Amino acid sequence: MSIAVRPLTGAALQAALPDLARLRIAVFAAWPYLYAGSEEYEKDYLAEFTACPDAVLVAAFDGERIVGAATASPLIAQEDYISAPFVAAGIDPAGVFYFGESVLLPEYRGQGIGHAFFDHREAAARAWGARQASFCAVVRPADHPARPADYVPLDAFWGKRGYAPVPGLVGSFAWADHGETEDSAKPMQYWMRQL
Repeated sequence: MSIAVRPLTGAALQAALPDLARLRIAVFAAWPYLYAGSEEYEKDYLAEFTACPDAVLVAAFDGERIVGAATASPLIAQEDYISAPFVAAGIDPAGVFYFGESVLLPEYRGQGIGHAFFDHREAAARAWGARQASFCAVVRPADHPARPADYVPLDAFWGKRGYAPVPGLVGSFAWADHGETEDSAKPMQYWMRQL
């Protein structure tokens, strides 16, 4: 299978947002996010995220079909709930590039696309002048009833990329899990690396 991975900007980025919204809903529905997403929420969220002129969307294409995508943007362009934990920890948001979602359909995993997503986003972060890159991941209890028996977390992959969880750097995002009627707060552990 031949997959092309490339960053999108301008009109191409905007044209890809509906595909990214569908990918986010599909991929984040699975463990560990269990996200019960809606296209209406996705439209608003992605419009906010990509409003920054320095925002990056990297897409993986199988022919003309987008099968995966990853986003990044300067942390200073993010909402307070994303940047506030950095300020509280004494980390200057002005030097950090924030990596949002990285979503890839299951049948395309294990082919190096995740590494390509990081390569492109780290290159954009360096070009922007960031000193650090960061992302966050949901923290779920080990005994959560929805955790699949064969689940393998991405910690080892992230570690190979040079990222490590920052002790105490934990935020809170809210969304509705499948089966919930309202959003509930989820702890989000931030990982970082020097660029």
